[in-house]
Amino acid sequence: MRAFIAIAALVAVCSAEIYFEESFGEGWEDRWVQSEKSSDLGKFVSSAGKYYNDEAADAGIQTSQDAKFYGLSAKFDKFSNEGKTLVIQYRVKHEQNIDCGGGYVKVFPSTVEGKEMHGESPYNIMFGPDICGPGTRKVHVIFSYKGENYLIENAPTCKTDEDSHLYTLIVKPDNSFEVKIDGDSVKTGTLEDDFKILKPKEINDPEVSKPKDWVDETMIDDPEDKKPDDWVEETHIIDPEAEKPEDWDDEMDGEWEAPQIDNPDYKGEWKAKRIDNPDYKGPWVHPQIPNPEYEPNDKLYAYDDFGAIGFDLWQVKSGTIFDDVLITDDVELADERVKAFKELAKGELAMKTAEQEKKAAEEAAKAKEEEEAEEDEEEAEDEEEEGTEKKDEL
Repeated sequence: MRAFIAIAALVAVCSAEIYFEESFGEGWEDRWVQSEKSSDLGKFVSSAGKYYNDEAADAGIQTSQDAKFYGLSAKFDKFSNEGKTLVIQYRVKHEQNIDCGGGYVKVFPSTVEGKEMHGESPYNIMFGPDICGPGTRKVHVIFSYKGENYLIENAPTCKTDEDSHLYTLIVKPDNSFEVKIDGDSVKTGTLEDDFKILKPKEINDPEVSKPKDWVDETMIDDPEDKKPDDWVEETHIIDPEAEKPEDWDDEMDGEWEAPQIDNPDYKGEWKAKRIDNPDYKGPWVHPQIPNPEYEPNDKLYAYDDFGAIGFDLWQVKSGTIFDDVLITDDVELADERVKAFKELAKGELAMKTAEQEKKAAEEAAKAKEEEEAEEDEEEAEDEEEEGTEKKDEL
């Protein structure tokens, strides 16, 4: 029995597929194609030395020009994810303290041509962070279906700091999905419930409408509540103390009218008391019927053709680093990469802390030096002033 389990485990490992992976080591320029659709696209450069250990092997690629569109893609062997789990994972670091720009990837069918790739090139899945001011700070999850792109409802919030973060999308054959950031789940759901890909299962019955005598007012005026006879609604009255000026000439000045003042007896607009409506029937609910346009599809997740991945994005301020791209059907492998990422993140934090401490020490030393220089200058001025006073005494 144990031998059977061991063999089954080995078969499972062997059957796992890595469709694409890229750590942007030596020769990455030969593996990626720069789009030539526009002559003004931004340039990606190696970010060697940007990570805490300063090893070129840990280099990613980095956007290098402000206010530019970027277009870079790489091909891989065509595959279908039908009947399989699909994992898309990569690392993003907004080193420039990004204010507006994309950090997402697009996974294309094999038919996309790298040199012709542009913003309207059809893709299968778009995934990753997008930031533009305080209003847009989300993780895009977009699926293409029959030529239309469908955005996730209630997109999860992305990270906006300057640290490295690992974004993972897992799509399963049961039409479910999960989004992770740094290995932590931030969104789960299904393609049918969280994307408006399919028509609704039910619609309002077009043959039925709310009855004209349906009462949905919860409260009404109390019919027995009457306005008191002494209720005063006049806001202003003639000033009783006003007198016509003695020099008033009706022929010259017109007919004299006493000025108005606020009515001290004014009680405001009278309104009848409100009571529960005895005829209230509750909110009217439109009867539902099966939608004849609804077409169930248990393979919303499946694509016949995956064959390329690309960075097709805009950045106002450049400096974003991309690294450790992985497309696989192996969730365990992706989880292992999370462990490696967390070790790198610890190193980055240690380096960042050391740099901050070094900067603080340098600033403190500089401030002390300036303070000592100022004290020396004041001492010299005092000595000079003292010398002048002695000279005057002589």
